[in-house]
Amino acid sequence: MTTTPRADDAKASSHELQRKLSNRHLQLIAIGGAIGTGLFMGSGKTISLAGPSILLIYMIIGTMFFFLMRALGEILLSNLHYKSFIDMAHDLIGPGAGYYIGWSYWLGWVLVGIADLAAIINYLGFWLPEGMAFTPSGQAMISVACVLLVLGINMLAVRLFGEIEFWFALIKILAILGLIGIGGFMVFNHFHAPGGSLASFSNVWSHGGMFPQGGSGFLAGFQIALFAFVGVELIGTMAAETQDPEKNLPKAVNAIPTRIILFYVLSLFIVMSVTPWNQIPADQSPFVSLFMHAGIGAAAIIMNLVVLSSVMSSMNSGVFSTSRMLFGLAREGQAPQKLAQLSKRAVPAKGLLFSCAFIMAGGGVQ
Repeated sequence: MTTTPRADDAKASSHELQRKLSNRHLQLIAIGGAIGTGLFMGSGKTISLAGPSILLIYMIIGTMFFFLMRALGEILLSNLHYKSFIDMAHDLIGPGAGYYIGWSYWLGWVLVGIADLAAIINYLGFWLPEGMAFTPSGQAMISVACVLLVLGINMLAVRLFGEIEFWFALIKILAILGLIGIGGFMVFNHFHAPGGSLASFSNVWSHGGMFPQGGSGFLAGFQIALFAFVGVELIGTMAAETQDPEKNLPKAVNAIPTRIILFYVLSLFIVMSVTPWNQIPADQSPFVSLFMHAGIGAAAIIMNLVVLSSVMSSMNSGVFSTSRMLFGLAREGQAPQKLAQLSKRAVPAKGLLFSCAFIMAGGGVQ
């Protein structure tokens, strides 16, 4: 692989990525990456498929991702010349592996970005006049506006990207902590759900046990639950732009198990304690249902904002990571050399434009 000076020693160089992401940014980005939109909107479907065993599913997937990220972090720290995991693959496995991983990862995030545009259009329909968001001209305007907004954020400076992601992640964290707090209060105060059931921790295992749908339901839950973790690997694309990586990267990786237990397992445990799993609608967010049961009339508005910010965060992170992939590929001679050029603000501007062009084109043909 191409060897370059450490970014700490070359901050003034316009040819190197700069370490502008602080520990505060990295920790919240890591949390935000571990909390996907699927937790807010897709967990109702996973609960209907797997029942209470969804708690075990998230613990198993979380454990797998922890070991994956632990290995990734140790390899990144073994050689600080590595900009991301494609550099590792190129150096340790071979140029072919680096090429395949880099371009497939780029394509994957471009497709996710296109899907995010469709989701944004759908969620904005909650706020816009009826039908406006679903006309061809309305979809085109929303797509262009969203892509240009994300492009502008990433063009200015990596520190701005970190700051925006910090607040996006904070919104998700506050929503989950709010659900845990309100749900716990409802359980300890013996809340009666509209269906007549009493809120109790025993609701989790009293309606068919932990595996009410059998082994097939347990296995089916993995398919949807796994998608909620897309983005946890973003730490691996930020190695070259993280301050004091020897200290901050291990912190972010080692906290993954705690985050999985708190944000996934505990939140869904509370949801199924308030409302038995077999009474949770598969096509509705259980977060909205719980807030509505608590008498919070603005629950739909609150969750729409949370999910909208989550989707915008996904697109923002995707554009960031694809531009760094293209930068690394170009430095290895596996992409056009113009994509290896950095702007005066030390961001791969041409890579950003390249990725955003494909996302916008894909969004325009939906």
